Amino acid sequence: MPKRILQGSVVSDKGEKTVIVNVERMFTHPLFKKVVRRSNRFHAHDAENKYKVGDLVRIQECAPKSKLKRWEVIGLGAKG
Repeated sequence: MPKRILQGSVVSDKGEKTVIVNVERMFTHPLFKKVVRRSNRFHAHDAENKYKVGDLVRIQECAPKSKLKRWEVIGLGAKG
């Protein structure tokens, strides 16, 4: 099964080798037909501590690395 790849912005880099990434998605509400914005925060593994708050990054699913980390940063995201 392919691994999911998501794109989001780093909202915290305080943990050692960990960043928290906020991923936003937009969809049309099934009943009200309005565009709704939802977001999720994922703890992602950053082995070199090189990503800082505000960076746009891509994260990929991986085997569990700790209690909360099931994602790893694979690089900077594309802007736009």
